[in-house]
Formats: sequence, structure tokens, C-alpha cells
Amino acid sequence: MTRYLASKFMKSMGLMSCQLKTHKYKQADQEHKTHDNILDRNFSPQAPHQVWTGDVTYVRIKGGWCYLAVVLDLFARRVVGFSVSKALQMAYQTRLKPNGVLFHSDQGTHYTSKQFAESVASCHGMVQSMSRKGNCWDNAPTEHFFRSFKTEWMLKGGYENITEAKQDICDYIWGYYQTVRPHSFNNSLTPLETERRYFNQNLLSGV
Repeated sequence: MTRYLASKFMKSMGLMSCQLKTHKYKQADQEHKTHDNILDRNFSPQAPHQVWTGDVTYVRIKGGWCYLAVVLDLFARRVVGFSVSKALQMAYQTRLKPNGVLFHSDQGTHYTSKQFAESVASCHGMVQSMSRKGNCWDNAPTEHFFRSFKTEWMLKGGYENITEAKQDICDYIWGYYQTVRPHSFNNSLTPLETERRYFNQNLLSGV
């Protein structure tokens, strides 16, 4: 059937076609820069503070969306920073400003922006790495964290407001993910327990 015949039948039946409008993307008003994939899927560092990964996901709230940014330390898959705004600086400050961290992310505009590059530059010795374009497997551990949060914890209908979303995210990360949830990568230990054993072992070896 041609579209003209279809249009004729639709008109006789009182039907109208509803087409989605083409989305017009805004031009970036700041310089954006990508980085090489230095990590190259080496997701098993030998110690904390060697490799951090970051990503952003959208969380539904009533009347719209907010976004959750996280930073994972890949050694124990521990969340070292999370925020609806600046997760990297939270991670850097709470982990006592470690030197020489490799920070890996995708090529989203959050991470290619000049503002984020300045944030990385303010972290002593930090080097930026990025997934290949359109390849989610290059940042699989962080993607897995978001999947776990959304399938295990997040309310299916979303949250009433951003305050409720923040509180529930904190409850998941601090009250469950870090301290209770066993992780297969950690031989069924939690991220906090895995780190605790690492640091205790290193303290004993130095005695």
C-alpha cells in the first residue's frame, strides 16, 4: 500500500499520523577532547588507587530526571565517589588525594569537557583514559554497578524528587553495596572487606 492510499484510508477513518520531531542537538560552547583507551579492559589492578572508572546514569524523578555520577576503585569495585554533580572531586578528597591514578570513562560530554579536564588536572598525577566510541564493554565494571543499582534497589517508578533520590542512592551505596552485598569479583566479599584485608596484609608485611 502506498502512503497516499494509506493517507486516504486514514482520513476517511478520522486518523492522524503523529511523528516524533527531530531532536536538534546544541553545539558545545566549550572545547571537548577525547583521550586514548589506556586502560584497555585491564580491570584487575593489584592495589587500590591505581585505576578508577567513572560513568553517569539518569535516574527518574517526578517530572523529569536527575543524573548519578559514580567513581569506582577497580581493585575492590568500591564506590569511592558519587554525586549528582561532582563525583571525581569527592573521590579525590575522601581518598586523601592519591597520586598517579588512572581515571577511565566513556566519551560522554561530561568527561570530554574542558571543565572536567581541569578537574582531572587538579588531581596530582592523574591520567585520563577513555573507552572507544560506542563500546560499553570498555567500561564494563561501572556499567555493571549501575545495572545492579537499578535492578536490585531503585524504585521502578522513580522518585518523588531529587532529595528522595539522593537519600535512596546513599542508602544503597553505604548501607548495602559497600558493606553487605557480596561481589563475585571479590570472591564473594564486600568491597569494604576486600580493601580492609588488603591494607591489613600490607601493614603486617611491613612489620
